[in-house]
Amino acid sequence: MAKAAQPRTRKAPAAAAPKSAVSAAPASNRERPAEPVRYKASKQEMLDFYSQMLLIRRFEEKAGQLYGLGLIGGFCHLYIGQEAVAVGLQSALEVGKDSVITGYRDHGHMLAYGIDPKVIMAELTGRAAGISRGKGGSMHMFSVEHKFYGGHGIVGAQVSLGTGLAFKHKYAGDGGVAMAYFGDGAANQGQVYESFNMAELWKLPIIFVIENNQYAMGTSVNRASSEDQLYRRGESFRIPGIQVDGMDVLAVRGAAEEAVAWVRAGKGPILLELKTYRYRGHSMSDPAKYRSREEVQAVRDKSDPIEHLKKELEAAGVTEDELKALEKDIRKVVQDAADFAEEAPEPELSELYTDVLVGQY
Repeated sequence: MAKAAQPRTRKAPAAAAPKSAVSAAPASNRERPAEPVRYKASKQEMLDFYSQMLLIRRFEEKAGQLYGLGLIGGFCHLYIGQEAVAVGLQSALEVGKDSVITGYRDHGHMLAYGIDPKVIMAELTGRAAGISRGKGGSMHMFSVEHKFYGGHGIVGAQVSLGTGLAFKHKYAGDGGVAMAYFGDGAANQGQVYESFNMAELWKLPIIFVIENNQYAMGTSVNRASSEDQLYRRGESFRIPGIQVDGMDVLAVRGAAEEAVAWVRAGKGPILLELKTYRYRGHSMSDPAKYRSREEVQAVRDKSDPIEHLKKELEAAGVTEDELKALEKDIRKVVQDAADFAEEAPEPELSELYTDVLVGQY
């Protein structure tokens, strides 16, 4: 017996495809920022950038010395080698209007924001004069006055908090943007992608900054990340990404200008991957045996952000004597900060109970 013919209406046309597979994305989601142009700084601007980077370098070297002397306890993560990132990016922000949040490698960001080196060093040594009253230490520094919200010890947690800061800016309509820094290691954390999704859905004014210093804690990025071109990490959320030479402060500033313009225009989040390099270990307790001394020295010789800008300053007519005088002034600022921190009193024992939230269940 022959089978009854199936009704033609049940057979889908051969060319049919799920609607979602052929529908074009809205044009607004396919727009991309312009390719960044290296910032054309005046001689004075270059001197300012140079001074800020040199201050961070000398401050962190001094912090390393104080840690070795036992004056700084707990974890301590130095920013040596990465100075161009914080200086270049934060020079494009409006202090007091825009919000910044970062992870535990935070001293350099605070210095780039113009916060007094004395109160930063006092915080590192756990003194009452510290910016977090000696309670935060190296990893948990805050300055609400500057809209600098830390300093966070939980890997990647600051990305979600930064997204919340961006939501606040949009909700208040204050025109501010949030900048959330995190590293190549934190880029593999799940909450980062939840934050990406929400930020793009709500078109929040946030610049996500991946400081790719190549090694996370001690594993190279190409061994830890299946997609090691980290600027692409926002693509599935339709967040545009830009990869930047994080060892060139003028390239960083140029990228910052483009990112800030994109976000302030209401186009939602943007992702910057800053290719940088840390010269020291992940923290002071890290012997950094996962890479050779020759590798570190090669980066210093070829790409050091301070030496690179120094050559440009000399080409612009700044003399060696002027740079030496600047170096002398910065060393004095750092030594004064260290002396202040050593002489400042520790918090009273009663401070253990202030600024502590207690919940009842």
